[in-house]
Amino acid sequence: MTRSTQAIADGIRRRVFEHTIRHNGGYLSQACSAAESLALLYNEVLRLGPSTAPAIPRPFPGVPGPHNPDSFTGAGYHGPQSPEYDRFFISPAHYALVVYAALIEAGRMAPEGLEHFNRDGSSVEMIGAEHSPGFEVTTGSLAQGLSMASGVAWARQRRGEPGRVWVYLSDGELQEGQTWECFANMAFHRISNVSVVIDVNAQQCDGAMSTVGYMGDWVARLRSFGADAVEVDGHDLAAMRTALSRRAEDRPVVTLMRTSPYQGMDDALKKRFPRLHYVRFQSSEERRELARSVAAQLGIPNPEP
Repeated sequence: MTRSTQAIADGIRRRVFEHTIRHNGGYLSQACSAAESLALLYNEVLRLGPSTAPAIPRPFPGVPGPHNPDSFTGAGYHGPQSPEYDRFFISPAHYALVVYAALIEAGRMAPEGLEHFNRDGSSVEMIGAEHSPGFEVTTGSLAQGLSMASGVAWARQRRGEPGRVWVYLSDGELQEGQTWECFANMAFHRISNVSVVIDVNAQQCDGAMSTVGYMGDWVARLRSFGADAVEVDGHDLAAMRTALSRRAEDRPVVTLMRTSPYQGMDDALKKRFPRLHYVRFQSSEERRELARSVAAQLGIPNPEP
């Protein structure tokens, strides 16, 4: 660990903010809410080997299959898949830009890689797929990542591998039935080498979680489905360190990170809540004002072109 975790978190927000301004839109609120948790995972928590992927991501190689020997996944940015290392599955594919920024800040991807973002033929997708940096699987319709990760975890547990399986979810995935089926089955099969981190930023594409499909006390519900669940402040690094160190003998461990979708940029973004899922600008004046306000709050130069 050569950089502080908070410095990496700040770098994630700065990088995603600059990209959003230069490209006239982006998944900015996800950087606000997830920066600390992703920084902590990459910098302190995950047991990953050195990246085996090129610093500048390769082009999209085509659809995986038996007749495409050139296909690859983005898991190489998390290092080799050896028994002693952890595996990290990112389920909300729309967090891709934030994940790329985290990989850059953690020294696993070159900054130049973002120049290929959302370009035709690029693996650096706007919505992460199995070939995108940091992504091991295509999570398809939201909430499929946990099920795939739990299958890997069960296999690793049966083989006696020491590495854990970590899964990153968004709170919107708690509205999906597949998520709860997976938790029930992990408890039934006593899969205990899984740690789930959930970014609870209380907003989604259609607005505030509370107005779309909020189902009450998430911690109590997760515990009733057999998980060891707690909730912490997702911007408090000390609290998160304690929560993420938990282990259970016979069940998955879940940490809900209560976060703000405008953390660090509240002067400009708070008034937009809950319409923050994707930040876009209606005019150049609106973009200039947000760029000026956020840059001042972050203490960085204004990236407005």
